Amino acid sequence: MNKFLLYIFIGLVILSCQDTRKEDRHVIFAGEIVNPTSDQVVLFKGEDPIDSVKLDENNRFVFSLDSVSEGLHHFYHHPELQYVYLENGDSLQIRLNTNDFDESLIFSGEGEEINNFLLDMYLIGEEEEEMVNSLYNLEPEGFKRSIDSLKDYKLQLLDQTKAEFDISEKAYDLAKAGIVYSAHISMEAYPFYHRRKSGEGSLHQLPENFYDYRKEINYHDKDLTYLRPYYNFMKYHLGNLAYTICKADCGDHIQVASRQLHFNEHKLMLIDSLITQKQLRDNLFRNVAIDYLLKHDSEEHNKTFIKEFEQLSKNNSHNEEIFTLYQGIINMQPSKKLPELTLYDYEGTAVLMTEIDKGAPVVFYFWSGAEPGHFKNITNRVAELKLEHPDHHFVGICLRTDNAKWKGMVEAYGLDPDEQFWTNNYKNAVQTLIVYNPNKTIIAKDGIIIDAFANIYNAF
Repeated sequence: MNKFLLYIFIGLVILSCQDTRKEDRHVIFAGEIVNPTSDQVVLFKGEDPIDSVKLDENNRFVFSLDSVSEGLHHFYHHPELQYVYLENGDSLQIRLNTNDFDESLIFSGEGEEINNFLLDMYLIGEEEEEMVNSLYNLEPEGFKRSIDSLKDYKLQLLDQTKAEFDISEKAYDLAKAGIVYSAHISMEAYPFYHRRKSGEGSLHQLPENFYDYRKEINYHDKDLTYLRPYYNFMKYHLGNLAYTICKADCGDHIQVASRQLHFNEHKLMLIDSLITQKQLRDNLFRNVAIDYLLKHDSEEHNKTFIKEFEQLSKNNSHNEEIFTLYQGIINMQPSKKLPELTLYDYEGTAVLMTEIDKGAPVVFYFWSGAEPGHFKNITNRVAELKLEHPDHHFVGICLRTDNAKWKGMVEAYGLDPDEQFWTNNYKNAVQTLIVYNPNKTIIAKDGIIIDAFANIYNAF
């Protein structure tokens, strides 16, 4: 065979291999987790779990999938989750240490380039927060130039990555959207943060072109629904628009807009008019409902809000959670009885919450073995309050922690076992007691609620 024919043969073999690679839809997603905090990993596409696998004796896992719906996924290893971008034919591996989850995460294999880039942008965004926060002092033109500069630098990095590696157009578009919408968040936040930083009495006058980027907003891209910068931008943007409308209605006397019924009614109507993609629409409706209800407006206003929510957000996938929260808030009003929630004492005996009666005001607080920083802070705060308020009893309720670890922490940190209780049903406890704020406390006496929405740092 002459050299010319040999080159043709080699070229055909290479093309054949590439075609096979494109036609092979099988996907491998595997990895190793150092210091695991759970025995399994769950892979999600949006809110739908695709599969779950157990860690083996070496703390490794393997997902082997016939194919995937290409795009952004996330994997969950209790209590952490992170992005993973998957395309058919990928063979991707990760390694991470839960002691430093995001910073230690490394992707390798087929599909590594886009995943490492997305992770780098996520980490850079966290590092930039303090710097961006310092920029809110600037005048609008200077702020816009600074944000555009940060955005353009990241877009250059993305273009370099695309030029060097084989990144699909869909992956490129997703990464670009993450960069662009992150910058847009800062622009939406600017007038409010600038007013706070500068001490100005009203929102700063903005140049006419300040919000020009809004002309390019895509309200309907299903591929971006679970991209954090896109979703967070939508929350800021809708809040900004609602504030503008609300301010026009009630003038300069608007106070704490997020607590006001009509402000949140504007947000509901904006979502209804602007957002058509169902999952994004459902999630944004949920965000407004949860945020408003937890502000503890009057019972009459809550009732009005829920009625309007039902009219605009029909068949919302989060309806059960929202209506359970609404009913739970009604049940946890002052002078009502504590719920008969089943807890377990240190000896393993089932105890109703209503039976934990110390003959004096009882302060229930919450902690989790999965959040050591919060556990340390809240137990230190409780120790202070015990000295300041010896007439109160402080009772800890442990959530999201297996029984053995809970007992081990009670013993290791010298907590009084008689003052510590555990629940084996995290979801039920959170929904019944409305534990959305980790610093929440419930103050009761003789089984009757005094304040079910107190904060342990400012309630005393």
